Amino acid sequence: MDNLNLGEIIAEAQLFEPVSHYGTSIRAAKYGIMFVALTYLMLLVFEFTRGIRLHLVQYLLVGVSLSVFYLLLLTLSEHISFSLSYSLAAGVTVLSIASYITSATRDKTNGLAIGALLSTLYGFLYSILQMEDYALTMGSGLLLLVLLVMMYMTRNLNRVPEKDNIVISSDKEVLET
Repeated sequence: MDNLNLGEIIAEAQLFEPVSHYGTSIRAAKYGIMFVALTYLMLLVFEFTRGIRLHLVQYLLVGVSLSVFYLLLLTLSEHISFSLSYSLAAGVTVLSIASYITSATRDKTNGLAIGALLSTLYGFLYSILQMEDYALTMGSGLLLLVLLVMMYMTRNLNRVPEKDNIVISSDKEVLET
């Protein structure tokens, strides 16, 4: 202790800053555009494959409901844990949209199907938010999976029955002019 020179002592500290609920909410909002687009794409595919028609106002209200998810998430995460906040915000959003689609289409199976798909989508978002190192990989995988599912669901979308494929003489005249 008698030869100790305090000027030669080097101290090093690494500070660890855990991700706050604000940081996680911001990360969730960054995925927001993708999830709004995926939800709208899902609704469009439902329109085409199930023969239902939704009004533009109904699409707008679904979009507002999706936006409220992020507001609920931020508000709740200030008071309770992020996991519980996420579960509550996602649950309210999924239930409101599924109920609205059920009411708008007058078919419970449409609402249940949309609810199941949205639940899966929000489950993926939660897992992406929990993975800091592999978030981009999971997000890219999710987009690929959604693309493949949408391609499968719409594979018969543009098929014209053989009887409708026959050219009538008046159609030939229009085509020749």
